[in-house]
Amino acid sequence: MAKSQELYKKAKRLIPGGTQLLTKRPEMHLPGLWPAYYSKAKGCEVWDLDGNKYTDMSYMGIGSCILGYADKDVNLAVKRAIDGGSMSTLNAPEEVELAETLLRIHPWADMARYARSGGEAMSIAVRIARAATRKDIILFCGYHGWSDWYLSSNLADDRSLDGHLLPGLEPKGVPRGLKGTAIPFDYNDTDGFLRLLKRYKGKVAAVIIEPLRDRYPVKGFLETIRRATHREKAVLVIDEITAGWRLCIGGAHKVVGIEPDMAVFAKAMSNGFPMAAIIGKRNVMEKAQETFISSTYWTERIGPVSALATVKKLKGENVPAHLNKTGKKVQEGWGKLAEKHGIALAISGIYPLSHFSFKYKSPLILKTLFTQLMLERGFLASTAFYASFAHKEEHVDAYLDSADSTLAFISRAIRRGKPESHLKGPVCHSGFKRLA
Repeated sequence: MAKSQELYKKAKRLIPGGTQLLTKRPEMHLPGLWPAYYSKAKGCEVWDLDGNKYTDMSYMGIGSCILGYADKDVNLAVKRAIDGGSMSTLNAPEEVELAETLLRIHPWADMARYARSGGEAMSIAVRIARAATRKDIILFCGYHGWSDWYLSSNLADDRSLDGHLLPGLEPKGVPRGLKGTAIPFDYNDTDGFLRLLKRYKGKVAAVIIEPLRDRYPVKGFLETIRRATHREKAVLVIDEITAGWRLCIGGAHKVVGIEPDMAVFAKAMSNGFPMAAIIGKRNVMEKAQETFISSTYWTERIGPVSALATVKKLKGENVPAHLNKTGKKVQEGWGKLAEKHGIALAISGIYPLSHFSFKYKSPLILKTLFTQLMLERGFLASTAFYASFAHKEEHVDAYLDSADSTLAFISRAIRRGKPESHLKGPVCHSGFKRLA
């Protein structure tokens, strides 16, 4: 992996942080050994700059490639769009077609706006909600991106405590005047949510939640939020950026039975091509015209075209059923292997977005060792598995077979008391804390 390692060293001199996305930094996986760059990706296989081929049993483009890398049907549609001109002074008609498609899938919604990434789409939703209600406070649950409105929740009264609420998400550079405008609450904490609503009564512009991610809602949690937002005339925004399209066609809010005022989609709706959508009820969405929300590249053609092709295939191939079946097999495989080798694992997540963690004093050491050993066996693997349509039974079987021998090795290392002695580099970095 000499080429990848040398290029990453150069990148760190030229690009702050080395990459544009925290999750793609090699230090988050296997410092000094993770193949930082790819030359080709197809299906669920990735080739690095040195020609090594890996099966991706980790994040699949950080959840963006729900069909698999370089899907032939989506790519064909995109190539046609490129040949026909991906940008013009005029608008792409596919914008209207995509809006009609999204609104047919979500009969509760009346209008759609577009962006090209999840973080900016969430910022648009927040702006529209504040414009519609003429209020400022945002109550939120879950992770919603990098923007000022969100990171302002990590500003404390004492500057030395900045960043403590959501460790790993530093609010440096966020205006201190935004302190107290975005307030988090924990998923399934109905009482905690109601206390916040009472504290900020009459001031809440929107409540933003991921409908589900690591666990399902307890009875009454989402229903209480829906009733309360109606009563307080606050906008209920569902963040479907990660969960959307995986459990069913449309989004996880359809599975848990909640009807929002707005929903935000990105990642999986366009299979790796930049695209995001904000859909909502007319009385809310029309307020977008009373504030300034505009950007040149939100009008390019590839995003809507790739989204239309992706949604068509998701429906035609019943992709959510495949993702659930595949993720379930992986989760059950982890559980059986943990029992077989006497390793304490905590397994979580909806089946298409599966996670496990080592329940030990130094879990990052074991996570790094797992990644190292699996990489040596030809797998991009971490403590997460994001299922795609490209993952077939043979891929899962081969992965679990390698995980069997890997966890057997780790089990022996734990019993001997020095698993860190088997690492060939530093321990991986931890991510940020999620309030979900």
